Amino acid sequence: MKGALVGCGFFAQNQLHAWSEIEGVEIVALCDRDEDRLTQTGEAFGIARRYTDAAQMLAEGGFDFVDIATTVGTHRPLVELAAQHDLHVICQKPFAPTLRDARAMAQAVEATGKTFAIHENFRWQSALRHVIEEVRSGVIGTPFFGRVSFRSGYDVFSGQPYLAEGERFIIEDLGIHILDVARALFGDVDRITATTRRINPAIRGEDVATMLLAHSGGASSVVDCSYATQRVLETFPETLLEIDGTGGTLTLDAGYRLRVHTAEGTTQTELDPPLLSWAERPWHNIQESVLIFQRDFIAALREGRAPETAAADNLKTFALVEAAYLSAREGRTIAPDTL
Repeated sequence: MKGALVGCGFFAQNQLHAWSEIEGVEIVALCDRDEDRLTQTGEAFGIARRYTDAAQMLAEGGFDFVDIATTVGTHRPLVELAAQHDLHVICQKPFAPTLRDARAMAQAVEATGKTFAIHENFRWQSALRHVIEEVRSGVIGTPFFGRVSFRSGYDVFSGQPYLAEGERFIIEDLGIHILDVARALFGDVDRITATTRRINPAIRGEDVATMLLAHSGGASSVVDCSYATQRVLETFPETLLEIDGTGGTLTLDAGYRLRVHTAEGTTQTELDPPLLSWAERPWHNIQESVLIFQRDFIAALREGRAPETAAADNLKTFALVEAAYLSAREGRTIAPDTL
């Protein structure tokens, strides 16, 4: 199976490393408007076909899917262009500039009968995946409360300076992942209430967000995100969990330490992700999740099923992001289905 990648920036390097580890898959073409970055990436990964024009690359074809790893403003035209060429599509998050754009993109690919997935990798982090499977197995009964928390003082702007420039930041860039984890754990959301703050004066968007979710199945969850939290033990980039169920409790603490308490007793499991040959701490949990997500995408194509983070599903996560911003702006609870 052959693929092409559009965008050779900071995060795309992880995607290329991951593709190189998946048996039976080869990235045969690259596209980036920055010729120096394009050349460096092509040389590093041994990819000879290089383009500065995505339309030209897609027109010449010779691949089964396209992996779009660009910034959000380019997503809709690139996805619709890929749909015109009957390609399977992966698109980096956030899905699109607006919910209307996202729905149009999903419809464009759906009309071709091809598979469209959003590169939502947090639910594929091995520690979080383990917890998701534990909860789904019913080990702590039916969840009725959860907290999904990502709080850090890590300087994310040095590697991705554009994050400091947008009017929206933490919900759109990080909260979208944490909201998706909440959906994976507790199901779809009927209502969301959110507050936001900007603590760092050097950025334009919000760097703190707290969200209360009412899930369709009856659970409530708190999703909290911060890049303004100075911790004695820096936990970046870990997501911490607390889950109460009718049959027990579960916590995922700093250091990937899982504790499950039920009537039978308490168990503790160490879930520190493996350090892949091309990965580095502390990013290794995210880097591993890229590989796991991409493996699932290929498996979905081969098995004729929808990926777990198919565009149709991720629209619900994206709607939560939009609903959170609206809630924070207007000071009221929002039903995402009404957007």
